[in-house]
Amino acid sequence: MRRAGLMLLMMLWAGTPDATARSTTGPGAPINSTPAATGGTTPSTPTVQVKLGESSVDLTGPWKFHTGDNMAWAQADSDDSTWGKMDLAPPPGSVDETVGASGDLPGWTSLGYPNYSGYAWYRLRINVEGANRRLALKMPDQADDAYQVFVNGEQIGSFGKFSAHHVTAYSTLPEEFRLPKGVGNGTITIAIRMWMDSATLFSFPDAGGLHGPPVLGYASDIGTLTQLAYDENARGLVSGFVELMILFMALLMTLALFWLDREEKAYFWLALVCLATLLSNAIAQSANFTPWIGQTQAVILIDVLFTPLRIGLWVMFWGYWFRISRMARLHGLVWTLVAILALGTAMLRPPLYGLHVPIQYSALINPVLLVVKLCLGALLFFIAYRGLARQKTEGWMAATAVLLVFVANYQREMRLIHIPIFFTILGFATYLGTIATVVSLLIITVMLLMRFFNSQRMKEQWKLEIQQAQHVQQILIPNQLPEIPGLMIESEYRPAREVGGDFFQVLPCEIPGSALILVGDVTGKGMQAGMLVAVIVGAVRAAALHSSDPARILHDVNVQLCERQHASATCLMLRIDPDGKVTLANAGQLPPYLNGSELEMEGALPLGTIPDAENSITTFTMQHGDSLILMSDGIVEAQDAHGNLMGFERISKLLEETTTAQEIANAAQAFGQEDDILVLQVRRNMPQHASEDASSAA
Repeated sequence: MRRAGLMLLMMLWAGTPDATARSTTGPGAPINSTPAATGGTTPSTPTVQVKLGESSVDLTGPWKFHTGDNMAWAQADSDDSTWGKMDLAPPPGSVDETVGASGDLPGWTSLGYPNYSGYAWYRLRINVEGANRRLALKMPDQADDAYQVFVNGEQIGSFGKFSAHHVTAYSTLPEEFRLPKGVGNGTITIAIRMWMDSATLFSFPDAGGLHGPPVLGYASDIGTLTQLAYDENARGLVSGFVELMILFMALLMTLALFWLDREEKAYFWLALVCLATLLSNAIAQSANFTPWIGQTQAVILIDVLFTPLRIGLWVMFWGYWFRISRMARLHGLVWTLVAILALGTAMLRPPLYGLHVPIQYSALINPVLLVVKLCLGALLFFIAYRGLARQKTEGWMAATAVLLVFVANYQREMRLIHIPIFFTILGFATYLGTIATVVSLLIITVMLLMRFFNSQRMKEQWKLEIQQAQHVQQILIPNQLPEIPGLMIESEYRPAREVGGDFFQVLPCEIPGSALILVGDVTGKGMQAGMLVAVIVGAVRAAALHSSDPARILHDVNVQLCERQHASATCLMLRIDPDGKVTLANAGQLPPYLNGSELEMEGALPLGTIPDAENSITTFTMQHGDSLILMSDGIVEAQDAHGNLMGFERISKLLEETTTAQEIANAAQAFGQEDDILVLQVRRNMPQHASEDASSAA
């Protein structure tokens, strides 16, 4: 089977009539052609006269050719007089469009045997003169797909594994086979048993058999030609190796970027693209230049699995790169097309094709697969168009990269419209797809680094802004509480993030022994919540300068939040008078606990919901020694590893056993903190003379 890295043929031509090999019919017919009789059977086919001096000779024929299989055809005396003829001389100026090699000979599908696959035989009878050393035969560097070589009925070598019911083919490599000892001067019958897989027809438009003439010569000369062919293969291997190295480095870089920035999913999808392409190319390199992987296994892995998968991964990468909306819908569409393409390709490849899928169905399946594959390409360009129209940040770099990605993944379709896909750069053979892949990855690498640095710069900016918000919050939420005569106040505040959404305020009133206490929780988290806390605290302090009525203060704050829109918070505000009377206004906050028992309160809407919302008002009196505990919903919504909430029942039991704000906060945090934790405890002290009387009595 053909591959990149073809042999540069070296002809050691003597330039005299003593070193000639020409066909017996047609233009340039040979001289000195004589019939030969072998083993009592007189075949009508004349022999080709070959006289060896110090040279190697292309056995262009004409060869006898016959489809089918019969091991008797390997024998020298087998009658091939009714067989067809096949000249193995490449047409002048011929070029293989698949690999870009000059001197390409079309296969039997282009020489009168269209759509044929399976076994076929080549036979050539030659008369050798002047041979004084061991002879060898070098086979063509391109052949579809496996063969066995016989000389005078004796097998001298093979390429591929032949068994009674199965043939394992490999991508063709330069091969030489020594003729048996004693075979030299005289008549030699060469028979080549070929086998081509039915799926090869879909890989190459002119598939079938030998794509060049075998070369006969002295073993030393043939060994030199074979070594030159392997050297040429090594030159063809360079571009593939460079591509593998670039893919591997791109894979490491994208994985590192994804590790540093998990929020940018495009890094992850590009890593998958690089991994799929790396594995596909590694399999192709192994199949093209070594006999480690059979042709059927390579075809299944590359054509059926990795090619559709790679195209789908590219589409998904660009979807995430351009941050296309409705990614779930894109996933469904892309992977449906990929599945259809993979399944349809499997139906046209071994072992399904010709065995479970009739060959005539290929005329129906092929157009469907072409449409599906082009749909994926159209989807790729549509995503790029939408992304560039909306973002306009990458410009020509992204557009060029998308175009190169299309070129790299649609080589076969480009070959159908006769676009050259094979080039020689600085003496090294390479494919257009390899060039497109390497250049696109270089462009995408620059784009990745630009996006990563921009992302890091934005993160540093956000970090600075969060630090500033923390500083503002630390100023607004007091670390040291004011001393209120007759009251002992404790607080515990533990935000779930850098900037919390819970807040509290303790504001002394003009009358000694009285205070306004505020507890609240804004909607949202992070810096936005912190800024909203600053707005609410500022509004409360401003309103408290003109009124000490909790309901009035919450009303004023509610009006301001409604004017801002999309800003809401639950709040509870109370005023404690010197005589212990408590006036409490609530706007959606959890009811407080008085001496471990939950106060009964009517429900109310949070601040910022509607301008004329009414707060629930409650009044009660705290006796000396009473304890009032206010807490945020972070206590109730604490969650353990099994998803169980702390809940009101656990809080009631907790309040029966604990007496301080710190113990309550510790218990909730140990249970499993999910939200900001805020606990505020207000205890009304006993009068000083009462405490002295109690001490004297004791």
